[in-house]
Amino acid sequence: MALLPALLLLLLPLAALAVALATVLLGLPSYDIPPGVNQPAKLRLVLAVLLGTAALGRILEKTGLCSQITFGRYVRQGRKLGVDPKLFIQDLQFNKVPVRVYQPKATSDGRRRGIIFFHGGGWVFGSLDTYEKVCRYISRESESVVVSVQYRLAPEHKYPAAYEDCLNATIHFMKNIEHYGVDPARIIVCGDSAGGNLAAAVSQTLAGRSDLPKLRAQILIYPGLQALDFNLPSYQQNRGVPLLFRERAAFFALLYLNGDALHMQEVLDGSHIPPDMRLKYRKWVSPDNIPEKFKVRGVKPLRPTDFIAEVYETVKRFCEPNLCPLLAEDAIVQQLPESFILTCEYDVLRDDGLLYKKRLEDNGVRVTWFHLEDGFHGIISLFDYCGLSFPAGKRGLDSIVNFLKSL
Repeated sequence: MALLPALLLLLLPLAALAVALATVLLGLPSYDIPPGVNQPAKLRLVLAVLLGTAALGRILEKTGLCSQITFGRYVRQGRKLGVDPKLFIQDLQFNKVPVRVYQPKATSDGRRRGIIFFHGGGWVFGSLDTYEKVCRYISRESESVVVSVQYRLAPEHKYPAAYEDCLNATIHFMKNIEHYGVDPARIIVCGDSAGGNLAAAVSQTLAGRSDLPKLRAQILIYPGLQALDFNLPSYQQNRGVPLLFRERAAFFALLYLNGDALHMQEVLDGSHIPPDMRLKYRKWVSPDNIPEKFKVRGVKPLRPTDFIAEVYETVKRFCEPNLCPLLAEDAIVQQLPESFILTCEYDVLRDDGLLYKKRLEDNGVRVTWFHLEDGFHGIISLFDYCGLSFPAGKRGLDSIVNFLKSL
């Protein structure tokens, strides 16, 4: 690891060349940036860095210097930010789980909201430092206490490690809120992408607990909520749109579940779910539940694939709601708190959010939905990325802050 800073300085200037070579030689996915995407030129720059990082990571892995994932985590780590004049920030442990707590310095007339934040990154990447700007912004602008959780990452720590860390940290916070000046009636779970998955799972688990304060709300930012169908309309339409390609979505889900990405093609094809189980869950996971206006762009009916029992045996835990919250029973969904769901038009996970929105509303849960027509996956964390501003990311972040202020 000590070699990484020097290697980074040496190799990043070659990123553009690496991207071109990587697509041909290393099989990195081809990409598509639709004209309606927010700041397409800036997105290409971000994509060049990420694809260059992936290519260089593979080269380093092949030479035995470090793994591709280790290199990717290092590059995504982000730089340390200075002191924030408006926030007290401290690193702690909640039930042995590392957390970073952000508390506004300004005096408050009463107890504040408490937000438990779970970062994205496909359960593989992401850290407290990676999401420092986002958490500072939410804490400052909503005048809330924010707890950012550093859960264990895959593939070293498979499911349910990340879920258990998030749940344990949340319960610890709920039991000790008096130390942070938090109102027990205003505790919110929040997360983006894989973090949105974890927030939804934690919210479902806590829904029936009578020994803890009830969650006031859940905030799900382009969450991944199911792994049954990687051919929903949004997966077809946005399969090559950065920053999350269709293949990578399946890759991350398998890495979280099993620690490897074996049978990825079968999972993408849909051969991993038995016909009777697919029929059972069709009432919740189906293109029929997606509004027609979201199907006008490049969607076609696909031929059903043959079920492969051997593959199902390796991925059958995909049907557990703690991993795929969209599959929770109605009795659980009916107990969920008020919800905020943010989706992006150019995102493979768009339909996961739309399907969950329908499930919540069908079960009497109040939902605030914010859709970024020009948004792409990951845009919230890019609202201020290395000097590049993405206005859609800022709009999305402000919609979250406005929702919080209403609670």
